[in-house]
Amino acid sequence: MTLIDTTLPALPTLLPHRLEMERVFDAPRALVWAAWTRPEMRVQWMGPVEWPMLSGTNDLRVGGLWRACLGSITTDDVIWQGGMYREVVEPERLVFTFRWDESQEEGPPAETLVTVLLHELPNGRTRMVFTQEGLKSDASLDSHAGGWASTFDRLASWLPTQPPGTGL
Repeated sequence: MTLIDTTLPALPTLLPHRLEMERVFDAPRALVWAAWTRPEMRVQWMGPVEWPMLSGTNDLRVGGLWRACLGSITTDDVIWQGGMYREVVEPERLVFTFRWDESQEEGPPAETLVTVLLHELPNGRTRMVFTQEGLKSDASLDSHAGGWASTFDRLASWLPTQPPGTGL
């Protein structure tokens, strides 16, 4: 499935800080794609270890919206995030906006742009190239880098627990 729509609203001007991360997962690309795009799978691994995802929705189409609620493991606090899908190219490219509902840093929340590229590797592995553009500051960049690193550690632990053929 390739979905790209040029009639989407223009992105706001992105702020200058950019996060780039790369991970190799011991899982087939179809499963990693499903983990990113199916709400019942996302809730199993999304969010840093101290703020796991509690619930979420997504309308997986260009222009469709996604939402996620993360909950603290030490308090009753929850935080919401969401955005819009800009590109959906199954099973290799997912582009979406990302914004906190309320500020998690200095000033109002910034809308950022996330790109997830999935490359099939030999032996049923997948290389993920992750980019988040438009972060507000060095502090925001560092905070998001830590949060995503923890999130991807959770994904790496969750993927091997799935039965063969999951996501196909």
